[in-house]
Amino acid sequence: MPRPRRYGSAERPLAPTAPARRPATSPSLSGSALGRASRITAVRNRHPLSDAAANERLQAYDSQVKQSFDRIVPVLKRLSALQHDDDFVEQAQRHALRELGHALPATILESAWVNQLDMRSLFAWCLYEAYEQVSASFFRDDPLQGQEGSESAEAFNAFLLSCGFHLLDVSPCADGRLAHAIAYALRLPFGSVRRRPHAGAMFDVENTVDRWVRTEHLRYREARPNGAHEPTRYLKVVVYHFSSRDPRHEGCAAHGSNDSAAAAGGLLRLQEFQQAVENSFCCGASVDLLLVGLDTDTDAIRVHVPDVSGHTDQERWLDALDVYSATQDLPAEAARDRVLALVLGARSGNGDGVPDGAVDPGMGRLIARLIEHNISQIDFVRTYHDGAYADAGHAERFIGVGIGFKEIHLRNLTYFAHMDTVEEGAADLDVGVKIFKGLNVSRGLPIPVVIRFDYHGSVPGARERAVLYCQRTDDAIRNRYPDLMGSGLLHTLLSVRDRDRHVPAETVGSSIKLEQAGGH
Repeated sequence: MPRPRRYGSAERPLAPTAPARRPATSPSLSGSALGRASRITAVRNRHPLSDAAANERLQAYDSQVKQSFDRIVPVLKRLSALQHDDDFVEQAQRHALRELGHALPATILESAWVNQLDMRSLFAWCLYEAYEQVSASFFRDDPLQGQEGSESAEAFNAFLLSCGFHLLDVSPCADGRLAHAIAYALRLPFGSVRRRPHAGAMFDVENTVDRWVRTEHLRYREARPNGAHEPTRYLKVVVYHFSSRDPRHEGCAAHGSNDSAAAAGGLLRLQEFQQAVENSFCCGASVDLLLVGLDTDTDAIRVHVPDVSGHTDQERWLDALDVYSATQDLPAEAARDRVLALVLGARSGNGDGVPDGAVDPGMGRLIARLIEHNISQIDFVRTYHDGAYADAGHAERFIGVGIGFKEIHLRNLTYFAHMDTVEEGAADLDVGVKIFKGLNVSRGLPIPVVIRFDYHGSVPGARERAVLYCQRTDDAIRNRYPDLMGSGLLHTLLSVRDRDRHVPAETVGSSIKLEQAGGH
C-alpha cells in the first residue's frame, strides 16, 4: 500500500567547428553493437584532460534517474491491458513494486471495475514518487559528490578565492537542456555555486542585487567566505544556449532561436546588474561578469572572455571545441598550459596565446578551468551519445516551479520556472506549459508540476510561510490554467525544503485527491 502523505484540495570567433556527425550505420552491426563500437572509438580518442572515471559515474547516475521516470508509461500501459482482470489490484501492485519500486494508490486501482482506470492521476502519482525518490537519494548519497563541505566543494572554493572571486552566481536558461550545466557541462561542485535559472537566462536584477547585498553583509559581519577587506569580487555568470545542429528551431525559445539575441540579452542583463550595484553603493563595487554560451547538441561551451577592464564583446568568444582540437595531441600538463595560454591570449587579437595583460589573470585561470572541465563533457557526449544528443529538443519529465530544486542537475529532466509568485513568473511558466502541451498533453498525459519553496529552518515561522507560498502558487496555477486542471491534464505537487539542513524535500500537498489516507 502507498505510504501515508499529507495532501490538500568574436572580432569574429575562431573558424566554426562543424557539429559532430553520427557514424554511418554498417549493415553488419546491430544498433547495440554499433553503440559499443562508437564508445570504444571515443575512449581511444579521448582528450588527455578528460576524466573518464567521472564520465562513467555521471552517465550511470543520469541513466538511473531518467529510467526511473521513463519506466512509468510502459508499466501503466501494461496495467491498462489488465484492468478488467479479477485480480487486477494484486497484479497492478506486484508490477508497480517490481518495476517502479513503490505501490500504487489502492483507491484508484479499486475503482477500475466501475470506470476506466484513471491513468492521468496514476501517471502523475508515479512521476511524483519518482521525483521524491530522486530527491531522497540525492541528499542521502551525494551521487554528484558536490555537496557543501565535500572535498570537491572545499577544493573549488579555495581555487575560486585564489582567482579573486568570493562567490560564483550562475543564471542558466530555464530550458531543461541546461539543467545539467553546473554539475555536467561545467563540472562544478553544486555546493559551491549559486544557481538561479530563468527563461532566456534573463534573471531578475533587483533580486540579484539583494543577494549581492546579503553576500557582502556576511563578508563584513562574519568574514564568510572571506573578509570584506580582501580584494575579491562577486562573479555573476549568464549561460545562454544555442543549437549547432538546428540553430533556427532548437535555440533558445525565449529569444526566438536567435543566438545573437540570446547572447545580447544575457550580456545586457549582466551589465544592468553591475550598473545597479555601482549606482546603489559605489563605483567599482566588487562585481565581475562572465557570459558563456552552451551548445545543447554537443554540450561544448563558448566563453566570451572579458578584457582586463571587464569589457565583454558578444561577437567574440573562445570555443571549447577549438581548444579541444588544439590540445588533444599534447601531454596532459602541456595541454593544460596551452588551454590557459589560449584563454589569456583570447583578447590579444593575434591568437598566439601570449599573455599580454589583456585578460585578468584570475579570470583567465577560472575560464581555463571551466574549459578544461568542459573538455570532459565533450568526451562524455561523444562516448555515450555519439557526439550529439538524440533529443535535440525538449524532453523534460516535469516542470519545477518556485524556489529550490537543488537536487536537479540532469539534462532534460526538468523545466525550471524560478519565481516568487506566478504573476511575476508568468512568462516562464507559460513557456513550460507550452512545451509540455507538446510533450504530454498531445499524448493524453497530464503536465506534472512540482511547486517548491525552500526556507531557512533557523527563521521562526519560515516553514509555515513556505507552505503558504506553495498553496498560493497552486491557487494561481489553477486560476491560470482552469481547462487543463479541470480535465486532469495538469497536476501539482506541493513541496518545501529546509535549506539549512542537508535533507530532501517534504511533500505538503497535491492535486491528486484520494478518498482515504495516503497519496500525494
